[in-house]
Amino acid sequence: MTPVSLTITRFDASPNPVCEFELDDDILFDLDAELIVETADGDRHQYFLRQTGLDISWLPRGRYRLECAQASGWSTPARLELILRDQANSEPRQRARASTSLKGSPQWDSGWRLGSDGNSVPVQALSWARSDNNWFFRHFDHAARTIIHLFFREDERLRGRVLDVGCGDGITDLGIALRLQPRELIGVDPFRGYERLAEVCREHRLPENLIQPPGLSFRPDDANQLDFADDYFDVVLSWGSLEHIAGGYDRALAEIRRVLRPGGLFFAHPGLFYGSVGNHLGEFFDDPWIHLKLDEAALRQRVMSGKPRYMDRAGEESSPAQYWQWYKELNPITVDGFEQELRKLGFEPRRFALRTDPVVDYSPELQNYSMTTLGLAELYVVCEKIS
Repeated sequence: MTPVSLTITRFDASPNPVCEFELDDDILFDLDAELIVETADGDRHQYFLRQTGLDISWLPRGRYRLECAQASGWSTPARLELILRDQANSEPRQRARASTSLKGSPQWDSGWRLGSDGNSVPVQALSWARSDNNWFFRHFDHAARTIIHLFFREDERLRGRVLDVGCGDGITDLGIALRLQPRELIGVDPFRGYERLAEVCREHRLPENLIQPPGLSFRPDDANQLDFADDYFDVVLSWGSLEHIAGGYDRALAEIRRVLRPGGLFFAHPGLFYGSVGNHLGEFFDDPWIHLKLDEAALRQRVMSGKPRYMDRAGEESSPAQYWQWYKELNPITVDGFEQELRKLGFEPRRFALRTDPVVDYSPELQNYSMTTLGLAELYVVCEKIS
């Protein structure tokens, strides 16, 4: 990984520990801090930023102020040491450290706070610090980090040749490319949403020169006919795309298998049609299972005569007719059915996660559907091509 220039310009413990630091590179990922307190009578206490719930996904070039506030519970005088680390992949790396002493009684609150100084981008404007669960955060931060940390962990295959099938606007791919610098990462999507990527990134304060990193490219290919040689990729990704392939995704899965090398990994996060987010009509209805309760004619009338409540899609807005078309193209994926399809193609699941809904109102219209079919909201799975 490329070294990151991070300098602590001030570390003071009066009246509470404050660290000012300067980032002299375009971006820093996954900042963590460790505050070590060693008292005169030999006690040693450690406090970690991430343990307090402050998750600093990324920072652009600038000057920052970190208040290392914690409950004390120890005697003074004491020696304080602060270590700043980043974690773009799996192994935390020390970037800077500083020490100071505390002689008087500490005046500390619980929690840590981060702000920016001078002409730096305000921290509260960054995707991960905003409170609106914005589209950029859900892809550049959440999706990219979920793939890297939770499902691939320390797997070097994600640094090789990677294909993203149905990449959409390309935000997730950019998040992976900047964090890992894979040898090659190609996103394909016939709808060319990635052509808006530079505009979206500028709106979310990502430095301009990071928008086209080496190795990342996009193509308007159809998943049903991938223009790549057999066994070419080490990894194939599909985040929220298989359910949208009109006419079914059987051919797309066969193509994914063809271009993935033996021993390569396939990550899929398909939309589950019968779950609480499966109909993709949440901008029209509060009832997640409305598509299972109304006949098609009534559902279409409600959609076509309705006005969608705007949901952040990186600035993209669509008409009711488009929503209806997308709904009609959805593939009715279930967990059990998808697992069987993967195994028949020679994919062996290696890691998976399921998200369930806390409560499902089992109304009379839903009685023909099993509890697991309705209650499973999301599936994440990594498979290895074994044959």
